[in-house]
Amino acid sequence: MTKILIADDNAANRELIEAYLTAIECETEMAVDGQDALDKIASFGPDLLLLDVMMPKLSGFEVCEQLKQNPETSRIMVLMITALNELGDVERAVKAGTDDFLSKPINKIEFLKRVENMLRLKDVTDENERLRLYIREIDGQARPN
Repeated sequence: MTKILIADDNAANRELIEAYLTAIECETEMAVDGQDALDKIASFGPDLLLLDVMMPKLSGFEVCEQLKQNPETSRIMVLMITALNELGDVERAVKAGTDDFLSKPINKIEFLKRVENMLRLKDVTDENERLRLYIREIDGQARPN
């Protein structure tokens, strides 16, 4: 089953996002700040991280940078959700490695479509990686010693 981590320091935002996600078959987990998000990523292993930007301890930008720099977590999809909507914020999110960016207030239909698309892309990316590793393995076996 698909795993989605919701990282937001605002309980009402977390609950709203979780309520929206009932339309998608998935398992959810909550994180209350940036450090908690990193800890939950390690224990929960999400396919998708729904990440608020403005959080205590570590910002969403910092969480995303750490996630994308680590080879073990770099393929987790990140959707940054924020009230920030200045061009510089979008640029900073992209530089941090986010896969997509959504401004608050969240439109339920747009949110769900983006989540579905990101999960589809994750499936395709994972399958591509499995095939790449399989081909490498087959290629290595086909070569004479």
